[in-house]
Amino acid sequence: MTTEHAPAAPDVLIMGGGLAGMTLALQLRQRLPGIEVLVLERRAHPVPLACHKVGESSVEIGAHYFEHTLGLRQHLQGEQLRKFGFRFFFSEGRRDLHRVTELGASRPLPVPSYQIDRGLFENFLGQECQRRGIRFVDEALIRQVDLTEDGSPHTVHWQQAGDEPQQTRARWVVDACGRAGLLKRKLGLARENAHAAHAVWFRISERIHIDAWPLDGDDAGNAEAAQAWRERCVTPTRWLSTNHLVGAGYWVWLIPLASGSHSVGIVADPNYHPLERMNTFEKAMGWLREFQPALFDDLDGKRDKLQDFAFFKRFSYDCSQVFSEHRWALAGEAGRFLDPFYSPGSDFIAIGNTYITELIARDRAGQRLAAHTQIYEQVFRSFYDSTLALYVDQYGLFGDPEVLPIKVIWDYTYYWSVLAQLFCQQRLTDLASLGRLRDELAACQQLNVEVQHFLRAWGAVSQRRNLPVMLDQASVPWFVELNRSLQDGALSDDDFRQRIRQAALTLQQLAGELLQRSLHEHPDLDGRALRALLPPQMLEMPAQSLLFPSAEALAA
Repeated sequence: MTTEHAPAAPDVLIMGGGLAGMTLALQLRQRLPGIEVLVLERRAHPVPLACHKVGESSVEIGAHYFEHTLGLRQHLQGEQLRKFGFRFFFSEGRRDLHRVTELGASRPLPVPSYQIDRGLFENFLGQECQRRGIRFVDEALIRQVDLTEDGSPHTVHWQQAGDEPQQTRARWVVDACGRAGLLKRKLGLARENAHAAHAVWFRISERIHIDAWPLDGDDAGNAEAAQAWRERCVTPTRWLSTNHLVGAGYWVWLIPLASGSHSVGIVADPNYHPLERMNTFEKAMGWLREFQPALFDDLDGKRDKLQDFAFFKRFSYDCSQVFSEHRWALAGEAGRFLDPFYSPGSDFIAIGNTYITELIARDRAGQRLAAHTQIYEQVFRSFYDSTLALYVDQYGLFGDPEVLPIKVIWDYTYYWSVLAQLFCQQRLTDLASLGRLRDELAACQQLNVEVQHFLRAWGAVSQRRNLPVMLDQASVPWFVELNRSLQDGALSDDDFRQRIRQAALTLQQLAGELLQRSLHEHPDLDGRALRALLPPQMLEMPAQSLLFPSAEALAA
């Protein structure tokens, strides 16, 4: 890539030109057209397609950010793959996918999301930064960062390959260097969290067509059942989903990439599946042969198509601070990281970048930062904690065909009706609205934590019946409408507050229903803590349930 050196004092210097750094640069330039931004990226551009990074699956907040906030819809629709939602198969030890419980949608839901080929996307973003007047320097190594607290510019010492060392002064410095966490290490901000899962992943330079997987047996009855399974979806494109092959303590992802490659990952709780069993490609294949043999069969003939292999022992981590009134910030994985289940990575890039952009805009307008920095930090922390609760100690549920589908519909509802509404309605930085809705948002957060506790208790006594049915998200009208509502235009303040209040009521009703359903089969379950958070009317099962019909009812 053609590069040029930045002037001595850009307004913002972003260390790291990956997904978080380049999208922040674009957002800043869009919000503040006159701002001077310098991006320093360690890797040489262009990067390889299907590059070594994870974070390929986007969901609604990230997709909205890329499409609408940054104006990248043409690239996403023309160069990336539209995702066919999330899909789950309770397929441990099985090759007959048509005879296990499947959770997914039979047709695409209204709001698009995308499978992102990170190499393709980051090359495009680098070019887009230059087109928009952002200075982008690749092969740049950060040597040292000197921060100030007296209002004077910070200094970054860096060096481009083959050139002399340089010093650049900038009013703002943003660390977007990913897990290297330059500022986090410098300032002692790194924190562990309670989630100790690990991940291994690799890319294969050929499509994995899950729709065409052989389904055991050649008898006429089996062939008929297999054909019916293929026809559950309106198009034979399950391969476009983020497919999850799940079992107790782990899940396996299958994500297609626009370059023609397919991304495969195993994510596991070490209490169930130690990393040492899967930390090389051959070990991972041996593990798949035992736990997900249908995928092993597909990959076994594609060993020569292997493009890369990597792993993280403990991928999830925390950070004590990501925004500072002294004009520095951490973006993306330089600050915190959750878990790839539900693909929240690009969501939290979008949210964090939006707060950083707002702080820089306030600074350029001559406004004080201390109060807003503190509030944004608290709100961002609450989003992180609420989402982390979906994962901590929950991996045991992933092999439960009865409880996991209910957890997924709860988790989606919580995400679409609260956090996604705040983002898509551009209310993240609206402190007046957040203040008026403080009680409702806190109640939703508390209810989510207690539901996660209860789901874990339910999973401990579940019979885990794995019936040959599809739990079709597209057949649940209120669920489809909740997804569609993310496309609504800007709501008035009153209408937005009413939407969040209605979301709180929906979550209460859903919590009441899952409590009633579980106690119907397991009357000895202790639901007192969850019951205490619900009004009495939410503890009566309505005639029109929000939950999926039971698998038994569907099978009958």
